[in-house]
Amino acid sequence: MESNRQKKINQLLQKELAEIFRKQSAEMNSKILISVTEVKVSSDLGVAKVYLSIYPQEYREALMKEIQILNPKIRKILGNRIAKQVRQVPELIFYLDVTLDTVEKIEKALKGKDENPIL
Repeated sequence: MESNRQKKINQLLQKELAEIFRKQSAEMNSKILISVTEVKVSSDLGVAKVYLSIYPQEYREALMKEIQILNPKIRKILGNRIAKQVRQVPELIFYLDVTLDTVEKIEKALKGKDENPIL
């Protein structure tokens, strides 16, 4: 079970990372949308799992590789933004969130337009 501190840090990181990605996308005049769907920080607040949703889908793999490469830079930018709220910026581990894809597949299957996504 998450502590109140973990919940606050999760919300803070999600908000700030979403803003960082939004700002970078706007600066690059990009049509790619990166959403921070969830952040889960460890109990010692040392590691944060960051779940990203990327649209359009064809850029997912390349963008995830780019984000992994830029991870130290992203962490530094994040640290500058939240320095007064946390003692230490957690290590960031990025994951691709495919929840919406799964929901879409299930909906198609229920409507009879696709095969069973569970098999």
